[in-house]
Amino acid sequence: MGGRLDPAVASARLSLRASLAALPGPADGDGGLVLVGLSGGADSLALAVTTAFVAPRERLRWGVVIVDHALQQGSDAIAATAARQAERLGADPVRLVRVDVGVPCGHGPEAAARTARYAVLDQAASELGAAAVLLAHTRDDQAETVLLGLARGSGARSLAGMRPRVDQPAGQLLRPFLDLTRADTLAVCAAAGVAPWSDPHNQDPAYLRSRVRTTVLPVLEQHLGPGVSEALSRTATLLRDDADLLDTLAAELFDEASTSVPGDACVVLPISALSTAPPALRRRLLRLAALAAGAPGNDLAATHVDAVDRLTTHWRGQRGIDLPGRVQVRRVDATLHFTGPAVGR
Repeated sequence: MGGRLDPAVASARLSLRASLAALPGPADGDGGLVLVGLSGGADSLALAVTTAFVAPRERLRWGVVIVDHALQQGSDAIAATAARQAERLGADPVRLVRVDVGVPCGHGPEAAARTARYAVLDQAASELGAAAVLLAHTRDDQAETVLLGLARGSGARSLAGMRPRVDQPAGQLLRPFLDLTRADTLAVCAAAGVAPWSDPHNQDPAYLRSRVRTTVLPVLEQHLGPGVSEALSRTATLLRDDADLLDTLAAELFDEASTSVPGDACVVLPISALSTAPPALRRRLLRLAALAAGAPGNDLAATHVDAVDRLTTHWRGQRGIDLPGRVQVRRVDATLHFTGPAVGR
């Protein structure tokens, strides 16, 4: 009789199976290809180990994509080690991509690396025809994300944290480990006999997320008691449900109320629809209009939306608002006009 299965291994396999159940059913005995975003750290290596076990039993092929951000010395060797580990686990294909991470003005290296990484993953999924890309974010990552959102004074959508599933043109983005902890992923690696890489950036106080991980959360656990990370993650789930409903209602109202005027190169919202909408829906309407006009979502902050909102709620004849992405908002009689490159002249 075999030995008792490690509880962390069992939890990881069950979580991955539940996540993969969202994918379309297999055709001709082949459920398609899933790709693991692999860094070589404990979380992603545990996901690769788990996928190596689960994918064949779900009639799925699996591979990995490794992104070398070249942000620290020896990153090429770390990426090569991760590739060898993936090959030993049976991954096929194993794609290793080195990127040049530029840091745009106003963005830190963490955000720039994340943008570059997601671009590589999306391109690989598209080129390889993957049904899904699997990411190894854990409950601890989710808790950090919620705390960072709180520190920024963000709204419900940001505090809702990372979604377990995101539909994308190049296949679904799945995060099957959001209910697991970092201790669980370390246990999965130990049970499989694989050695994860420990990223020094995870302990570097120069990075905000690292400070949250190594200082803020431990202090909260010390003074508020254990279970803070779990509570923050649960809060994210509850807020996500609320935010999804509000987003759906706002999208429906936007479709009903907005008009596009090609000759005037703008998206138009009537003040009547805005003034009668509850604040939570009104701000979402304004954001949707700004996005439709070409404002980049990552740069469109709550302060921008609040400034536009004042054109509705506190109109004193003030001039228009300039938004990121060269989008301009101005009040014309009983309407708001959002003019930008997405509806260019």
